[in-house]
Amino acid sequence: MDSKIVLSKPLTLEGESGSDEHCEAPNILQRILSLFKNIRQGSDLSCFKLPPVFNMPKSQLQCYAESIYCTASDLLSNLNSGKTPLDRLILVVAWTISTTRPLRFGVAPYNPTLGETHHVSKGNLNLLLEQVSHHPPVSALYGTDHQENIDMTWCHSPVSKFNGTSIETKVHGKRQLKLHNHGETYEMNSPNLVIRILPIPGTEWVGNLTIRCPETGLVAELNYMSQSFFGFGAGRRQIKGKIYDSLSHKILHKIEGHWDRTVKVKNASNAEERVIYDAREVISGLKAPIVKEPESVWATETALIWGELSEAILSKEWEKAREAKKIVEERQREVGREREEKGENWTPKHFVISYSKEEGWDCSPIQKSVPHAPIVTF
Repeated sequence: MDSKIVLSKPLTLEGESGSDEHCEAPNILQRILSLFKNIRQGSDLSCFKLPPVFNMPKSQLQCYAESIYCTASDLLSNLNSGKTPLDRLILVVAWTISTTRPLRFGVAPYNPTLGETHHVSKGNLNLLLEQVSHHPPVSALYGTDHQENIDMTWCHSPVSKFNGTSIETKVHGKRQLKLHNHGETYEMNSPNLVIRILPIPGTEWVGNLTIRCPETGLVAELNYMSQSFFGFGAGRRQIKGKIYDSLSHKILHKIEGHWDRTVKVKNASNAEERVIYDAREVISGLKAPIVKEPESVWATETALIWGELSEAILSKEWEKAREAKKIVEERQREVGREREEKGENWTPKHFVISYSKEEGWDCSPIQKSVPHAPIVTF
């Protein structure tokens, strides 16, 4: 069992040795152009199946989780150290930016299977994710840190569309972070992902991200700015924003910087500036999680379900990879058929889910706390 549990290196800043070297497929741009030549502009890509050569060796569930547990500096545990609501919101802004990770052009994670999970611990933080819907894809995340009295819930439903020269993925859903020691809830959304194919290939996070604390009335607005059509200029990975009091509408701080470098806040009353986030300190030198108790890993664990495929991609055995992916997909179809024949409806094991046109998808954890996981990271 242990040999089939494969956890690859996390996404990290470019230029680091060994980072995603397995993803450097030859002639990647030509391969992508060939892949999309028969796809109509405006097409929904949610059910689009990628050959393994275009996959990174991990599922989307693991990518979501890595953005929280793969950090060189523990910003999450530090959130309670803010002495005032404004101090804490600034720390939450820095932590939120840290969940933005650089992606590699030409590769995408696997679409998780229905009921797939990812269960990992980092110190006192225990994280659990479950794929609660396959069509449309919806992922739920719950994390608890009892020592810091912090918990978080994410519900993500990505929708990808082909726009002719690019692919845009709108990440619908909600993120919620609770600091119970202070009676504060922070509600936030996610920026969108744009994969540019032409004229200059690349990936970027774009759009508006709002962090709102209903209890204090404080709001942070971040704009992930789009770079120029040709991919050059100072706008690359730039963030601009502000923190304000929603009751008085008074601007308290301006925010500016680059999410892959440094981000500063500037006090609106005295123009004092300070760095609140340094990407090099937080998302450099990251290591993959390790399996501490292989016998306790659930059968639904993403690193086990896709283990054979990830192993083949890492060793560039593409025929073996195609076969491994086919086996996972056929098994999923077979389980779906059996459920249909029995007239059974699938329900998530770890979350209660709901959907409305007005609110979209919502996910609530069934258990109050997440148990310690057999997969750990440091």
